[in-house]
Amino acid sequence: MRTHQGRVRLLHPLVAALLLATAGCSSLETGAPAPSAEAVAVPLAAPKTTGIESAAVRQHKQVVALYGGEYQAPATERFLNEVLSKLAVASDVPGLTYKVTILDSPIVNAFALPSGSLYVTRGLLALANDTSEVAAVMAHEIAHVTARHALQRAELEKRSDVISKAALVLENRDKTRNFQTYAQLSLASFSRQQEYEADEIGIHVIARAGYDPYGASRFLEALGRSVDLRQSLLGRNTSAEKPDILSTHPSTPERIAKAIAVARQLSAPGIGDVGRDRYLAAIDGIEFGDDPSEGVVRGHAFVHPKLGFTFVAPPNFALENSAQAVLGIADGGAEALRLDRVHVPAETTLESYIGSGWIDGLQAASVESLVINGFPAVMAVAKGQEWTFRLAAIRYGSEVYRMIFATRSLTDDLAVQFRASIESFRKISPDEAQAIKPTRIAVVTADAGATPDGLAARMAVSDKPLEFFLLLNGLESPSGFHVGERYKVVTE
Repeated sequence: MRTHQGRVRLLHPLVAALLLATAGCSSLETGAPAPSAEAVAVPLAAPKTTGIESAAVRQHKQVVALYGGEYQAPATERFLNEVLSKLAVASDVPGLTYKVTILDSPIVNAFALPSGSLYVTRGLLALANDTSEVAAVMAHEIAHVTARHALQRAELEKRSDVISKAALVLENRDKTRNFQTYAQLSLASFSRQQEYEADEIGIHVIARAGYDPYGASRFLEALGRSVDLRQSLLGRNTSAEKPDILSTHPSTPERIAKAIAVARQLSAPGIGDVGRDRYLAAIDGIEFGDDPSEGVVRGHAFVHPKLGFTFVAPPNFALENSAQAVLGIADGGAEALRLDRVHVPAETTLESYIGSGWIDGLQAASVESLVINGFPAVMAVAKGQEWTFRLAAIRYGSEVYRMIFATRSLTDDLAVQFRASIESFRKISPDEAQAIKPTRIAVVTADAGATPDGLAARMAVSDKPLEFFLLLNGLESPSGFHVGERYKVVTE
């Protein structure tokens, strides 16, 4: 959670803004962006050594900064680089060298730069279940590099931009709009085709390297299930039958079907190396979920050890931490919340700030000054055409924390719940801060009497522990569980 400033408009899209989610990488994402095609459109040749920082070094630093820094796990990194070296030899352009960096992010993502730098997040490592799956991910990203997809996309974007500007100069606005729509659709189709091509190339590469070619489809299935579970926790429904036509990614079921078809052309199931035990040993102990230094969700509470505060959401809310804010949703999207922070000069009173245009539709008579657990605060109500908002501004040190609750109908019961949540905002003690530890992936062996429900009960996750257990272990249902097998659990 970082400082965020801006004006909130009381329109229907506010709930979408409260539940902000960023776009992702070319292939494997649930949240944060990869570098743009233009940013990575550099030659495949090794950068020249000069006294000036090379483009490849700058890009590496930008990527690492964007994803919370490098995650230090030397044994895991060595394992991934060993797999990567086999893939490099088996790739369509052998002789190129690659190096993997693990990013300290719970987001599921992976991508490669043309310089040969490949990145995977610890969130992706937690989701993958065996060596062939993570090999498929890395081979897919190598394929984007060897097929020069970034350069191709950058060229198409540049050509589209030139034609669009030419149409604008000719002052034919209808043609300009039509071309811009056409360009969007062309770029989306182009990106989807690149994904299919990278999938196919990657599957051939992992097969040549001796890995199970069906690892690609298994990981894509896990990715789809991960997205569905995340969205169900946030009360949002998805439809595989109605993908966004402007999406840069094909629907997961379609990619899975194509990946299976390619694998079938290469071998029958069970032929290639899966490498499950080696993979589980390599990721045993890695951190899972949010980095405590950026704040963590614990049940219905959010705790930020570094900033030294906590608050508790109403019991029906599912919370999610993002770089910009803490977000929450309940009742299938009928209620939402957002907590962020801004800098407000000490000479500016909270009463004047809350009425300064921060939010439209403020009801002046509802502004209430109070003290919340020792901190000056104001609360108020604002109304739009469809939504009613209970908002608060709390001065905490040199910053002001803003909490917004949105609902279609502010009933007396909801008003009480929202106020209780706002008044739960408090400073935490050093001991409380020290007690917040990262959760980790632990690999355990299912002994006699172990059950999926029993292992799931040990999971340090707030909601749907059995669903998380099945997802993290590639199990479609509890019936796939076997005593004696090794499984991933999330522990504190």
